Amino acid sequence: MFNALVVNKNDEGKTSAAVEQIGLDQLPAGDVTVAVEYSTVNYKDGLCIGPGGGLVRNYPHIPGIDFAGTVEASDDARYKAGDKVVLTGWRVGEAHWGGYSQKARVKADWLVPLPNGLDTRQAMAVGTAGFTAMLAVMALEDHGIKDGPILVTGAAGGVGSVATAILAHLGHQVAAVTGRPETADYLTALGATQIVAREELNETIKRPMEAEAWGGCVDAVGGDMLARVLGQMKYGASVSAVGLAGGAGLPATVIPFLLRGVNLLGIDSVMQPYENRLRAWERIAKDLPMDKLEAMVQPATLSDLPGLGRDILKGQVKGRVVVNVNA
Repeated sequence: MFNALVVNKNDEGKTSAAVEQIGLDQLPAGDVTVAVEYSTVNYKDGLCIGPGGGLVRNYPHIPGIDFAGTVEASDDARYKAGDKVVLTGWRVGEAHWGGYSQKARVKADWLVPLPNGLDTRQAMAVGTAGFTAMLAVMALEDHGIKDGPILVTGAAGGVGSVATAILAHLGHQVAAVTGRPETADYLTALGATQIVAREELNETIKRPMEAEAWGGCVDAVGGDMLARVLGQMKYGASVSAVGLAGGAGLPATVIPFLLRGVNLLGIDSVMQPYENRLRAWERIAKDLPMDKLEAMVQPATLSDLPGLGRDILKGQVKGRVVVNVNA
């Protein structure tokens, strides 16, 4: 038997989350059984834990959209007992039981070997948010970053924090957007050279294009802010869009795309091909400064998760929450 955070739904449709003991025979089918060491807390986890349970279709359910740990048993030749592995995406923690458990069983195709230079705790300090941030940075590089500051919206959140640290480490000027003035010192410590108040980019759009300001952008917000940013990009610059916190709508025109050649790059971390996932994790091990990563991290245990699930939905979680599932 082992511990897991289990979410149940009663006959009245109300959900509750509590740490329970379960057995290996209760885990879903898969090729590889992993002794989980660390997971993280992401916005989707909050939705799965919360009273609505909007992302969960079947109960009981174990959230946790990523994890890192050690292979315990494998029916796939690519992995053997003792291998260190990391998993992000594939709707783990939503459609398939996830990382808030001391054991997990998944398909071998969903895993990636932990790259040299990272341990399991560091991998989850990066987590899905950091993995997504690296995908966003790589997309900007693949399309050519222009001169000038790179804008990062939602910079105090998980994706934004890691994107800020990576871009600064690579030598770029980073303009970090935040709605919380108290996070300015935190963002500066990550390498931001400019702090932009969220209100400046939430003003009503008066013109479809404004003065060219940004050589690239990692947008973790979407909605009205993304529409405003598109009109401020330099000619030929790109925006890696990774989040929908500001809504799925985009009240923009085609003018920035037609007259300024702006590229809008959609980043989906859920079903990335193996080669992309491996490339991103290897880049993380190489280009993410771990000393700055530690400044983003706050520790948690399985018993902390119900409260943290509520907090992240309220926008009250800063940086990265690393869950030690064995603590």
